[in-house]
Amino acid sequence: MMQDVASQKPRKRQFLPPQFVRAMLAGHSALGIAFAALIYVVCLTGTLAVFLHELQRWEQPDAPVIDDPLTPAAVTNALDGVYQKAVALNAAHDVFLMGPGPVQKRFIVSFHDHDSGLEGEWIADTGGNLAVEHKAPWSEFVGELHMHLHLPRTWGLFLVGLTGVTLLSSLVSGLLSHPRLFKDAFALRWGGSRRLQEADLHNRLGVWGLPFHVVVSTTGALLGLSTLIVGVLALAAYDGDSEKAFATILGPMATEDETAAPLPDLAAMIRQVQAQHPGAEFASANIGHIAKKGQVVHLGMRTSGHLAMSNSYYFDGTGKPLGDGGLETGSIGQQILGALQPLHFGWFGGFPVKIAYGILGLALTVVTHTGITVWLARRRERGRPSPHWEKIWTALAWSQPLALAVVAIAIFAGAESLAVTAYLVTTLVSMVGSQAASQATTAGRIIRLLAALAILAALAMHALAWADRMTDPTAPWVSAAFAATALALLVSAVRPWPRSRAGAA
Repeated sequence: MMQDVASQKPRKRQFLPPQFVRAMLAGHSALGIAFAALIYVVCLTGTLAVFLHELQRWEQPDAPVIDDPLTPAAVTNALDGVYQKAVALNAAHDVFLMGPGPVQKRFIVSFHDHDSGLEGEWIADTGGNLAVEHKAPWSEFVGELHMHLHLPRTWGLFLVGLTGVTLLSSLVSGLLSHPRLFKDAFALRWGGSRRLQEADLHNRLGVWGLPFHVVVSTTGALLGLSTLIVGVLALAAYDGDSEKAFATILGPMATEDETAAPLPDLAAMIRQVQAQHPGAEFASANIGHIAKKGQVVHLGMRTSGHLAMSNSYYFDGTGKPLGDGGLETGSIGQQILGALQPLHFGWFGGFPVKIAYGILGLALTVVTHTGITVWLARRRERGRPSPHWEKIWTALAWSQPLALAVVAIAIFAGAESLAVTAYLVTTLVSMVGSQAASQATTAGRIIRLLAALAILAALAMHALAWADRMTDPTAPWVSAAFAATALALLVSAVRPWPRSRAGAA
């Protein structure tokens, strides 16, 4: 009798009710399934975008590399040079200069004319002399795919921002649907059920990288939805005046006064900021309506100890100060605005932070991939397999490195205009062709093999093009990283797979 009483201990009450957990799990699955493809592409390209400046240096390895801060004289010289280039084409409207710094080591100057669409971009040396024309179309393709999916810019940014919101919602619902997630943070069941194996990988990577996942999804959502946010701000605080709202956030804009005027004295502006902020270094300059009376200069100056890449100081064409953006020492909102891009891309703290972001970004990509494989494996275990969708998901996932390599081959072969077409066709053919495979794992192995061969082909084309002109020390390291990626894909494609791994892979 005493034993019966002792054995009837009250159950420990769960922190979250089972009904709530089931609802969260259903919502987590629905969000993941609905946006899986977009999240996967954005996460994968985002991992590459962390190293966007290194990719640009690899793609054009003959340009000057600058390690030291620029002098005011060098900035002035570069401004004169790019302005003369713009005048020669009757396209002197807006000029932008981006100096070297902790994130990237090149001095890039460009002009753009809104009316004609003409633009030009050069890389300058340490003295501000225009050395070579800047041309890195593959890196640009990767960056634009991540930021707006090669859609019309406003719509693409909105869709990517919505993807960030969805990813953040999936992270929250994933946490709430797994009450033991942190308790089982190191539980890894390998070699048994495919669903359990993929679920453990999905959950462990989700927990280990949770702070990173939350940061990049939140900042990505804010960056992508910035236009919508400004629109709401305009309605709420400025009676629908979006231009005034943008000016509040982005600073004063150039006026329409097209009367000719001298070029702005950037050197004097730089020295003026340095007098107030000793140690400040030139980061960038954006001159709207250059050499016109209505011109406005946004001068970016960087000081150590701040997360923002630089702070903006505003001047009119005569050098009169018009205020600053407060991105380094302004209000909390202004400092958050300045921190969004560095936090999202890992462009702070030097190359070690980029490496950490690359690893964590790859982990988030794997979390996205395994989320769908777990769902498909669960359907198979319940007697409702979806072999066609298993093949499509496998093909979509592994076709991305293949498609990006095919784009590189097309660009290196001189067919830059076909880059988007090459990407879409490669992805579509991979998904359609996967249906001919006996199972998803077979399709995955074939696509990985093709991806490895395509990467090696792109590397060979790059080496042939730059063999005797490669001066940038970063380029060989990037080539080595791509070669290692190709080797990993090749090994995973040719090694035998256990029978228990049927389904999506």
